[in-house]
Amino acid sequence: MIRCVRIWTGTDGHSLFEEGSIDLSKGDRGDVLSETVGAVSISFRETRAGGAFEWHDAPARQFVITLSGTLEFTVRSGATFTIAPGDVLLAEDTTGIGHSWTLIDDNPWRRAYVIFAPGAAPCFVKKI
Repeated sequence: MIRCVRIWTGTDGHSLFEEGSIDLSKGDRGDVLSETVGAVSISFRETRAGGAFEWHDAPARQFVITLSGTLEFTVRSGATFTIAPGDVLLAEDTTGIGHSWTLIDDNPWRRAYVIFAPGAAPCFVKKI
């Protein structure tokens, strides 16, 4: 299972989130795998240990794949969630008030941004 947290904008303009996973319902040669997700770009970024980013929304619908660093994300309601290495953030809160994050360990946050193609289905499965 690949842990995935989806964050999106509610009707009131506030970001909401739910925990789930990437749908790995297909199989091949003993592996499990997801459907292909259309993407237009991938980029990488690193933020030094101790970094933080105040309120913002996602610039595009995207996967943010954490390679190193552990973060705490906060939405305006005060609710929080943690992202750790190997986790995927499905960022869909492209409007509204947004979210903030803070690095909470001693490692830099290294991540990959995968920007979706228009109409792409991100293969997210909500945790039940």
